[in-house]
Amino acid sequence: MLNPATLTAHSSNRVCNALALLQCVASHPETRGLFLSAHVPLYLYPFLNTASKNRPFEYLRLTSLGVIGALVKMDDSDVINFLLQTEIIPLCLRIMETGSELSKTVATFIVQKILLDEVGLNYICATAERFYAVSTVLSNMVSVLAETPSVRLLKHIVRCYLRLSDNVRAREALRQCLPNCLRDDTFSDVLRDDATVKKWLAQLLSVVEEA
Repeated sequence: MLNPATLTAHSSNRVCNALALLQCVASHPETRGLFLSAHVPLYLYPFLNTASKNRPFEYLRLTSLGVIGALVKMDDSDVINFLLQTEIIPLCLRIMETGSELSKTVATFIVQKILLDEVGLNYICATAERFYAVSTVLSNMVSVLAETPSVRLLKHIVRCYLRLSDNVRAREALRQCLPNCLRDDTFSDVLRDDATVKKWLAQLLSVVEEA
């Protein structure tokens, strides 16, 4: 089924309609715990792991990301623990590099929410390998945005970097690996009307320069 030759738009739409219902279950406080206990998100991971850029696949990936996004919006440490234990980070990183702008945005939001949880930040900063896996993808995304800007996507990237800077070792590493595009005026025009992201970026640069 997960083959470009056999996944039709009709089949993709049917699955996405079912996923939309699962998103409601994932969002509700009375069913979220049961949703995790039944390991339902694991059934979505094969959809996230697809690489085809055909519209039916992109729609499937985006809707699956929506379910995970609904989970992390709840700021529940049990959710973060589950997602870390089931290796959601590599799946999100892959989509952040290769997906459509909308899929990249949702995947980056998921990583952001994981980082904002103390367990998630500690997990990603526990080893150099994990930190550089995340920071390299973020850096590559910034390079792409320098050519084709997206304020919505840049907002999540800057917030990820700012949160990483809360970790002492990560802050020191960012002195060396924070993209120059974030240090100079590359995005000044893009962020002219977004006071929040400008503030986050100023905080990030201040913290990193003091490291």
